[in-house]
Amino acid sequence: MAKARETQFFCKECGFESSKWLGQCPSCKQWNSFVEAPVAPKSKGAKKHALTSEKPVTLSEISIMQEDRVTTGIEEFDRVLGGGIVPASLILVGGDPGIGKSTLLLQVCKHLSDDGHKVLYITGEESLKQIKLRANRLGDFNDNLLILCETNLDLIEAHIRKSEPEMVIIDSIQTMFREDVAAAAGSVSQVRESTNMLLQLAKGLEISIFIVGHVTKEGVVAGPRVLEHMVDTVLYFEGDRHASYRILRGVKNRFGSTNEIGVFEMRMEGLSEVKNPSEFLLQGRPENTSGSVAVCLIEGTRPLMVEIQGLVSKSGFGMARRTAAGTDYNRVNLLIAVLEKRLGINIADCDAYVNIAGGMKVSEPALDLGLVVALLSSYKNKIVPVDVVVFGEVGLSGEVRAVSMAAQRVAEAAKLGFKTCILPKASLEEIKGNKSIKGLDKMNLIGISTIGEIPW
Repeated sequence: MAKARETQFFCKECGFESSKWLGQCPSCKQWNSFVEAPVAPKSKGAKKHALTSEKPVTLSEISIMQEDRVTTGIEEFDRVLGGGIVPASLILVGGDPGIGKSTLLLQVCKHLSDDGHKVLYITGEESLKQIKLRANRLGDFNDNLLILCETNLDLIEAHIRKSEPEMVIIDSIQTMFREDVAAAAGSVSQVRESTNMLLQLAKGLEISIFIVGHVTKEGVVAGPRVLEHMVDTVLYFEGDRHASYRILRGVKNRFGSTNEIGVFEMRMEGLSEVKNPSEFLLQGRPENTSGSVAVCLIEGTRPLMVEIQGLVSKSGFGMARRTAAGTDYNRVNLLIAVLEKRLGINIADCDAYVNIAGGMKVSEPALDLGLVVALLSSYKNKIVPVDVVVFGEVGLSGEVRAVSMAAQRVAEAAKLGFKTCILPKASLEEIKGNKSIKGLDKMNLIGISTIGEIPW
């Protein structure tokens, strides 16, 4: 008889299995994504499972109450989760090293333990003394928080069943391993099997489990992409580790919106919530300088003000250079082509640089008009007043299209003291008839239909 294979090839993106290496995955069509990993041993005999006490129920018999969610005491964190932690959920938190994942989750543990919830924090990367040093900076903890330094998931399962916590933190999934999987910790097989085991624990014991995941240089969670498919919620920490602010973004959420963000500021005592991120992101904005303009964006249900900086200068080489920081590079090139074609401006021999101040990463279409105004302001060396805010989508014909939630954007600008708002003409009538916007009578609304109507 032919000997059974001891290894298989797995796709890192979707988990597709193959007996041999393939250049392209037949399932997700990704190139060069197959890695070799040992096959999990099969049981010698199939066991017959007895019928459980669970039985099928109708939808009318299932009751959903708001009290089912557990609030963490951190409003920005609860906002991203959709209102709080859902019991029996598996949540993945990813981010660059040193960004603040462990600090934030330890703060969540503190708030939950103070509210009387029993929390188990399991670390596979740090010693108990290192956790104690970080906890001393965050404040006083009570005895509802238990710390365990372990990487063997079989032992961890025994501790979870014995201590019966309500919340469990796994830091991190790349350090955990199962003894019955013949592969190194952090490999495709170990990460997949470890996550599957934690998923069964979360659903079977009705506990919420947070998993910390490292990210690769491409910015995605290390390990197979099937890891993100298995969990209920995926949160990403964004921002420069050397900067003071952090952004927590939900990219997958089975229990809430995936467009919400939470803004935090890193301090000595841990991560502090930023209640008004618009004012925070506009701090230090230069005055009487060309190429700077404020734009109002929407992140989830929250309006957010950011500063766009544009710089256009003569190129010293034969080929002009284009650089975009915080937004799509191809979108910037597209808008520069629209400026050249529709307004007759020659930027082909000029270097063009675009930056979203503060390190924000933005892809919303409402950013288009701000990019155009910033580039025009720098090219013509005309200053945009600091009390002006713009937003709108720009098409290939130079038309300015309407964007969603225009009333909320104008209300945010009025709250922060802006006096003039340049917006799509299609959204002007909707806003003028809205009497719920405070300070609208003090704002000068300028509706434009093409980029040729921009005052600068």
